[in-house]
Amino acid sequence: MNSLTLPEVERLARDAHAEQTDKAGRPYAEHLAAVAAGVRARGGDPEQIAAAWLHDAVEDHALTEEWLETAALSPRTKAVVLALTKHPGESPESYARRILTTPGALLVKEADLAHNADPGRLAVLDEDTRKRLTEKYARMRALLGLSG
Repeated sequence: MNSLTLPEVERLARDAHAEQTDKAGRPYAEHLAAVAAGVRARGGDPEQIAAAWLHDAVEDHALTEEWLETAALSPRTKAVVLALTKHPGESPESYARRILTTPGALLVKEADLAHNADPGRLAVLDEDTRKRLTEKYARMRALLGLSG
């Protein structure tokens, strides 16, 4: 089985999230593109870049876990996507542990957090939401051992 190419993964992710917007009302695909670019800039490999495009697909119900299981993707890409998929009621500590024990996942999550915490993105949110998210992202960075 040939793996999907990165352009195919990007197109698939853009289509799957086509109707979604982020908290600021921007097309959700902009976030996915920024995370993929962040992974690439941090030296991530094609498997991690593919996972970046798909990192929220299962959690956001854009694609199913069953789809992911049978998709033409490497086992490592699938593992990273599943590691980054938060489960309802899951503690941040449990989530961080799964990321830290899944090869390749930390770099993708670091790029995700960097884009989520971008001051330009946060600036358009109301003060309460901005404060809540800033604290949430800082806590996750600390749990993952990321500096800053």
